[in-house]
Amino acid sequence: MKLIILACLAAVALARPQVNELNYVGILRDERTDNGDGNFQYAFETEDNTAVQAQGAPGSQGQSNMQGTYRFVFPDGTQADVSWTADENGFVAQSPLIPAMPEHVFELLRIAEEQRAQGITFDELGRRVN
Repeated sequence: MKLIILACLAAVALARPQVNELNYVGILRDERTDNGDGNFQYAFETEDNTAVQAQGAPGSQGQSNMQGTYRFVFPDGTQADVSWTADENGFVAQSPLIPAMPEHVFELLRIAEEQRAQGITFDELGRRVN
């Protein structure tokens, strides 16, 4: 009988829930504001040093103009910090971790702009149409 009771106690101990089995990360801060007129801001930070903050306002062409930052830590311990803007000109991120655009890209963009100005177009396979 003692052996059965001991086996039952061992089974209960082994069946207990495992703490943080799914690697949940606690939220340290979560702040959100929405004015209802297109202006908003939010920020949050977690126990693993991840943080995000952004703010936005209505843009001149119907879009939301936004800017913000985010931070996270790579598995090797390196911290990534990124700041960004998003507006009528698109999304632009800045960080020491983002490589610079190669110089030849600027030349390719200049050539493409000249071709557009001349009315030159290409099909979906890259062949010149006119």
